[in-house]
Amino acid sequence: MKRTQILCLGPTPALQRVMVFPKLVLNEVNRAITTVDGVAGKGVNVAKVLQSLGECPVALAFLGGESGKTLRAALHERGIEMAFVETAAPTRQCITVIDQNAGIQTELVEESYAVKRADYDQLFNIVRRRLPRSSALVMSGTLTPGGPQDFYARCVRLARDEGVLSVLDAKGAPLLKALRAGPGLVKPNRTELAATVGRVLHNEKETIKAIRYLHAQGAHRVVVTAGKHPTLAFDGHTIWRITPPKINSVNPIGSGDAFTAGLVWRLLKGDDLGEACRWGSAAGAANALTLMAGEVEQTQVKRLATQIQAKQLA
Repeated sequence: MKRTQILCLGPTPALQRVMVFPKLVLNEVNRAITTVDGVAGKGVNVAKVLQSLGECPVALAFLGGESGKTLRAALHERGIEMAFVETAAPTRQCITVIDQNAGIQTELVEESYAVKRADYDQLFNIVRRRLPRSSALVMSGTLTPGGPQDFYARCVRLARDEGVLSVLDAKGAPLLKALRAGPGLVKPNRTELAATVGRVLHNEKETIKAIRYLHAQGAHRVVVTAGKHPTLAFDGHTIWRITPPKINSVNPIGSGDAFTAGLVWRLLKGDDLGEACRWGSAAGAANALTLMAGEVEQTQVKRLATQIQAKQLA
């Protein structure tokens, strides 16, 4: 059976609105000069970017209410395949506020709603059914409130048993529990890594030590992003430092998800971890040049990739 699709599992998708203000003044009436509506959430962002890179993603998530119907229609219009679990809880909405004068972006996140344990069982069974036709399983983001903390671990075991690449972008207990299942790659950002290991990471040396800890706990490969600062990657033998290109960022929200998509895209083409991270960094930078999260152009990714090098540290 040919493995073509990439499963993009993110339990908490969202409708996304981006509002741009010349200058944001608290406790005053502020009028947006630009408003853009779309769909996002970590798994959805990964799926959108993978599609832009020419892959065949399948978005897996919980969906509910009128907002859920709107999200489904938007992905259908894009031609992205979906396998959603319908829930009583409505899909959330998040808002990005951009202050052009200050050059800052503020994300207003509506917390996702709790779902039933049976909903998680149904989502797990979707993963089980689709894995044999898949080349990778990408798991991104937080679980719903009260969700089973071992959910990602169970999905990693399924992928391992099926011989499918598993990639996990999570933090805290869901990440730690999944490590025992031996994920193919984990990709927290530096803040998430610090929260997971329970200590502040003051410098690169401390970050590498924490990376080695995740590897020792079961992750085959570890990639740690840090926004506009260098990414560090470890495959069990070599450590790479990948410095992102200098850009005039429009909206960096979703760049970590774009990085994940670019990384998986190149790993599946046979690149080593350093080279795959170079392309991941390019995808993340391309995302930051757009208003809406998870919106990249492949030509931009290719252009930016020429400006990035992956340097071996050890």
